[in-house]
Amino acid sequence: MGRYTWDFSVITANWDPLMAGLSVTLQLTAICAVIGLVGGFVVCQMVMSRIAPLRWVAVAFIELFRCTPALVQIIWIFYCVPFFFGVFYDPFYMAILALGMNITAFNAEAYRAAIQSIPSSHYDACTALGMSPLKKTIYVILPQAVLMAIPVLLTNTIGLLQQTSLVAIVAIADLMYEGKTLATQTYRPIEIYTTVAFIYFALSVPLSQVVGLCERRLRSRLA
Repeated sequence: MGRYTWDFSVITANWDPLMAGLSVTLQLTAICAVIGLVGGFVVCQMVMSRIAPLRWVAVAFIELFRCTPALVQIIWIFYCVPFFFGVFYDPFYMAILALGMNITAFNAEAYRAAIQSIPSSHYDACTALGMSPLKKTIYVILPQAVLMAIPVLLTNTIGLLQQTSLVAIVAIADLMYEGKTLATQTYRPIEIYTTVAFIYFALSVPLSQVVGLCERRLRSRLA
């Protein structure tokens, strides 16, 4: 292995573009995470609906986005949606659409598993109290489903943070795109990609620790 002289001065000299890219990455993550939290519960309710067409649509949606690579989804939405439907938005919003639907599908399954773990006695109590389906969903099902699904939802959010790097393929100026651009301009890819990897790692580790904490508290609560 030949000698290599590390030179991280290229990082300090180009810190601002990397931070601008990080800002885009965090915006994508935050917006899509909220979409996934809300949309996932809605899709979950559709999957568990007694109305067959709603159930079929929701199942097809989940299987489509769970069984195809996120990169393919981003490229298809970015290039094919404008071609087939004549609709084109800013690339940032197209990325939100792709990543938001992706995490919605995964969160829907997390909610479904959580709801199925709710004891049947809770449903019986709702019936005995004469609660409407809407009140039962808001006051009984939703709080417990969110509580039970928190570890999986946070894990999905970590995956979302890392998947945002895929939007660089469609020239969205996120952290990965800015790193790739700087690596091309400065001819120091090792230092730049190492720094980019460390930034993703530094963002993901605290979230993974929160996941572990939530799992421990949930186990103690259910014990």
